[in-house]
Amino acid sequence: MKTRIMALGMLCGMAGVLAGCGGGYYKVSDPSGTKEYYTNDIDQTKTGAVTFKDKKSGSVVTLQSSEIKEISGDEFKAAVEPAEKKGK
Repeated sequence: MKTRIMALGMLCGMAGVLAGCGGGYYKVSDPSGTKEYYTNDIDQTKTGAVTFKDKKSGSVVTLQSSEIKEISGDEFKAAVEPAEKKGK
């Protein structure tokens, strides 16, 4: 019995770790479309707001209302890469 409980606990723990890895790339914008942010990980608060770290500026951002779009890795890298590197 203890072995089954232990195995179930390990299975649930691994599922949680894998689910937390994400691996997606996202473009987040405010509804007015004036600001765009790029991130790999988005957390939703109890109130419905989203919190994430913007990879472009390094700032932690919280938006009450947002539009989230999953993008490709190439789009993400092109948007986050500094302007100096783009010119080379």
